Amino acid sequence: MDEKTKKLTPLQYEVTKNCGTEPPFRNEYWENHRAGIYVDIVDGRPLFVSSDKFDSGSGWPSFTRPAAGAAIEEKPDGALGMSRTEVRSRSSDSHLGHVFPDGPGPKGLRYCINSAALRFVPLEEMEKEGYAEYIPQVKREK
Repeated sequence: MDEKTKKLTPLQYEVTKNCGTEPPFRNEYWENHRAGIYVDIVDGRPLFVSSDKFDSGSGWPSFTRPAAGAAIEEKPDGALGMSRTEVRSRSSDSHLGHVFPDGPGPKGLRYCINSAALRFVPLEEMEKEGYAEYIPQVKREK
């Protein structure tokens, strides 16, 4: 286990490194409505912004798209006898969640992401934490 993964809680490790899933409606960010950026819990790379977040009714944070420049990979996932598309962080090789073709917006996508794979940085702290270039994405209209 490297230094970055040693800092994860058991749930964060299970989700990111063992492709686990946290319970719906009982996770940190499913009901977060604050402006800010969601970053990779392992390495801090930007993944999603609040202006792309929406209430999908699924119990997990849902986004219409990744942040511009986010290092996201999408892979076929046939686990559990279902045909899905897994979403992973390219930089940390962490499981984030899945993307489904039932979302709003021009592309109709729903990135259904585990809170345990994310860390939220509020808008007012983004510059201090080195995410200033993402502030325009957070402030754009939904």
